[in-house]
Amino acid sequence: MGHVKGIGGLFFRARDPEALNAWYRDRLGVGGGISADDSAPVNQWVWTVTGGPLVFSPFKADTDYFPADRQYMINLRVDDLDAVLAPFRAAGEEVITKTEWDDPSVGRFARVHDPEGNPIELWEPPAK
Repeated sequence: MGHVKGIGGLFFRARDPEALNAWYRDRLGVGGGISADDSAPVNQWVWTVTGGPLVFSPFKADTDYFPADRQYMINLRVDDLDAVLAPFRAAGEEVITKTEWDDPSVGRFARVHDPEGNPIELWEPPAK
């Protein structure tokens, strides 16, 4: 039997896909033509990521962990939460943090929203 090795893509609807792609590239360094691995070649269609943990977890339909009008929330693993949040703060965009989200055994979390209102959870795993 074959085995799934990871997520191969994330596809979602957008009112303005080009503008949203640009925002993700500019704010988060995410999307085609971006590589989180300096040794990997850049491909215009692929965002090359580094290996690490990924949580795949459906939530109850009435969860309040993310907005009720959204079917998903993307969680992005980051290496330096404060540095990743800096461009959001510099642009005057809302950054949500809550002390109850952070746990030394799990890591630190913050929440931002893209220009179309989609929630993005940023997760800095604990140092090894």
